[in-house]
Amino acid sequence: MRIIVSGANGRMGKILQDQIQQETEQLAAAVSRSCLDNPETHCYSSFAKVSEKVDVVIDFSHHSTVSDLLHWCIAHNVPAVIATTGHTPQEKEMIASAAKQIPIFFTGNTSVGIALLANMVKDAVKMFPDADVEIVEVHHHDKQDVPSGTALMLADAVKEVRPDAWYNIGRHENGKRDPHEIGIHSLRIGNETGTHEVHIRNGEEELVLCHHAYDRSLFAKGALQAARFLVRQKAGLYTMKEMLAG
Repeated sequence: MRIIVSGANGRMGKILQDQIQQETEQLAAAVSRSCLDNPETHCYSSFAKVSEKVDVVIDFSHHSTVSDLLHWCIAHNVPAVIATTGHTPQEKEMIASAAKQIPIFFTGNTSVGIALLANMVKDAVKMFPDADVEIVEVHHHDKQDVPSGTALMLADAVKEVRPDAWYNIGRHENGKRDPHEIGIHSLRIGNETGTHEVHIRNGEEELVLCHHAYDRSLFAKGALQAARFLVRQKAGLYTMKEMLAG
């Protein structure tokens, strides 16, 4: 499988390239705004410069680059794993529209453990229909989007069970807690890789479901697993849910 790494010079892009070298896949090209265009090293500053034959793109860049990425992938009929977070509603609409033409894997977190956590959250919320649900996420101080895409994934899992729920992001006003709200709280500190806790509490007991990420290589491994899954699919929008089910 020949891969383009988008965001190649970023933290996750470099980790992904290292992981590819340890696997059976091939790094076909690297795209990053900081790349010096060089066909010999297969490193490019934009997708418009890429001419290599590839099987899939894995994106760990910035959400603002998604338009160029999708335009190139559609033009060359190449599937895309989009593992970047912080997309605007308009960018999400672009992704959904592009998925009508090519296979797209879109997730806020490529960790298999997080996908399993989301399933456990749904099961737990079903069993405690009247419990309060609060989500706490912790990341390194350089992370830009708040809340994390993973926290929103977990909140979406709750909302699948409670369709009338709404997200109270960074509660900051006085007043009684709304029983339909899902509180989402973000901490940015040090070099934290990623911790997510889901607190489910009624008046008698509390269940705390937690995931700790200790090494960012887990996200690279998950992205490669997603790519292997995606290249076998027809056009459509896929998530960790479909990958684990298939």
